[in-house]
Amino acid sequence: MVDGIMKKFHEDVVIYILLRLPMKSILRFKCISKTWYTLMQSSTFINLHLNRTTTYNDELIFFKRSIKLEPDLFKNILSFLSSDNEDDITPVYPDIDVPYLTSDYCSRFHQLIGPCRGLIALTDFTVIVLLNPATRKYRLLPASPFVCPKGFTFVTRGVGFGYSTAESYYKLVRIFEVYTDPYDRDLDARHSKVEIYDSCTDCWRDLDLTVKLLPKVRRFACSEIFYKETFHWCAHDDTVMILCFDISLETFHYMKLPDHCHFWDNKGYGLTVLSNYLTFITYPNPRCALDPGQEFTDIWIMEEYGVNGTWIKKYTIRPLPIESSLSVWKDHLLLLQSTSGTLSSYNLSSDELKEFNFQGFTSTLRLVVYKESLTIIPRESEHGTKVQTF
Repeated sequence: MVDGIMKKFHEDVVIYILLRLPMKSILRFKCISKTWYTLMQSSTFINLHLNRTTTYNDELIFFKRSIKLEPDLFKNILSFLSSDNEDDITPVYPDIDVPYLTSDYCSRFHQLIGPCRGLIALTDFTVIVLLNPATRKYRLLPASPFVCPKGFTFVTRGVGFGYSTAESYYKLVRIFEVYTDPYDRDLDARHSKVEIYDSCTDCWRDLDLTVKLLPKVRRFACSEIFYKETFHWCAHDDTVMILCFDISLETFHYMKLPDHCHFWDNKGYGLTVLSNYLTFITYPNPRCALDPGQEFTDIWIMEEYGVNGTWIKKYTIRPLPIESSLSVWKDHLLLLQSTSGTLSSYNLSSDELKEFNFQGFTSTLRLVVYKESLTIIPRESEHGTKVQTF
């Protein structure tokens, strides 16, 4: 019957119809006909689906939290969430456990990075899992070959994930800080190391640096973002800044923050996108004492990307019980984790704060706002780790 439809209608008409179907229907149709399976696996159809016209109502939430089981044992949970309105959030699929990531107190440092063409990277800074929440496929990426020299140890400062349009493949970048063991505060005893994973080779490679020590990336809940084919991280040395990495040129540069943002202001920082602008969020750090009048959350947008001095304060938000910002949803809802570990939203238009029935251990909440895609997780080598279904 399905093949009969393909014969009766021109392929362009069939594609036009399929592109307007919900993802669940598309995935169901893939399973009932070899002809449709081949069509929907083609790069042409995948790219058409990826670039289809969508609205904010098509945005879903991929949500990670950790539940404390014992003093130093946590259970990591992934949820797939949606909403027909702004009053409630409901699961799209059943929750799943995450077996690959650390399950100790370091669960609070796990990061969700993306989305990029529908794919998301989940990492504990050692293990990296690449996944597509729409197709429920994932792949454990190969481990880094880096081995620390004797007498040294290292810490992963930052991870980025993006797609190079010029090269037509995905890249991950990982920033290490290597230092003597035991730790020496002397800057001369430390240096940065950067490695890049190319999806076209399924391998990691070293990047030659022009500086010895990069600024230190700060591990806030949403302290990195991929925007305009550039990785951005909140970072600091003598002052706070945005550390940037051009994914095609593979070069680092720095971006100044708005005036009055400095290292000792006891604020948390976040990066996101609001109305297609690079957006910087400052919020009160609940673990620090603040001067009177500093309990507000500020949202800044960069009117001219890459041009210092073009930051505009878009919103100043009243004091909220905020642990950290997480993302912006539907372009007017600031998603955040409260100091009690509850997923919450603040409406930038109505000044309404709402708590949802999703909770985890304080500071372990992470989320990514995404739109469903059919993007295939790359696996260029037959010897590489397999793409699996969760």
